Amino acid sequence: MTTLTEAPPPLTPTAPEKKPPRRRGRWTPYLLLLPGILWLLVFFALPMVYQGSTSVQTGSLEDGYKVTWHFATYWDALSEYWPQFLRSVLYAGAATILCLLLGYPLAYLIAFRAGRWKHLIMILVIAPFFTSFLIRTLAWKTILADGGPVVGALNSLHVLDVTSWLGMTSGDRVLATPLAVVCGLTYNFLPFMILPLYTSLERIDGRLHEAAGDLYAKPFTTFRKVTFPLSMPGVVSGTLLTFIPAAGDYVNADLLGSTDTRMVGNVIQSQFLRILDYPTAAALSFILMFAILIMVTLYIRRSGTEDLV
Repeated sequence: MTTLTEAPPPLTPTAPEKKPPRRRGRWTPYLLLLPGILWLLVFFALPMVYQGSTSVQTGSLEDGYKVTWHFATYWDALSEYWPQFLRSVLYAGAATILCLLLGYPLAYLIAFRAGRWKHLIMILVIAPFFTSFLIRTLAWKTILADGGPVVGALNSLHVLDVTSWLGMTSGDRVLATPLAVVCGLTYNFLPFMILPLYTSLERIDGRLHEAAGDLYAKPFTTFRKVTFPLSMPGVVSGTLLTFIPAAGDYVNADLLGSTDTRMVGNVIQSQFLRILDYPTAAALSFILMFAILIMVTLYIRRSGTEDLV
């Protein structure tokens, strides 16, 4: 007998493995970033390159400027105008400290104690932005005018005697003194301090304060151990947003100060628009930028936080 074996079933063709579908829209984030990148290139990077080339040029406005890689302009500018650089740092630092001392209690009040008045107080904080920076600064000329109520009150309290001894005022006069410039800087940049502080304080969980109270911590201890450390991102952001523009400002020193209170911003403005010494003006701008960049980097590392609001 013969044994019949069954034939193997016919092989069915297997479908080729499908490749994973290509992710659609993977270029979308880059396309969304493209306008911002182009904006930075056209209005930031290219002007920086142009100013950098201007700072190493020699010549005159009549004969024209040529790139000769004259780096001595940086040293000449720094050696001649270092008092204005130092004055800018001191004025900006004083205004930043005053903004922090004035802005932190107000931001704390808005975040934790304002209640239904929170929105109204926030509107009052940003109300100065509704008017021009120039108008706000000119208003301080009226506030600090000689013989005005503010100067009279300070004089009756003998505050001007102390500020004169410190070199901040001159006799019974406040205008055209360092105190007037610092007051103008403080007023104009105070909202830049309050808003980051408020944002940082509002993020703090209120249960942390309750837990500190349950552990018999006093209010000052709670503030020192809980509130202030958690608000450090706002402190760092606010101080940076205040110090950086204040150091390069020239409007307050021009309108509220005198020739003895000129900041480096006034020198740059004068070199660009009046003296027409473009290489020196560009070199001063780069020196100021690098100085602020170094100070900001050291400050952020020293503060121990990079979580900026």
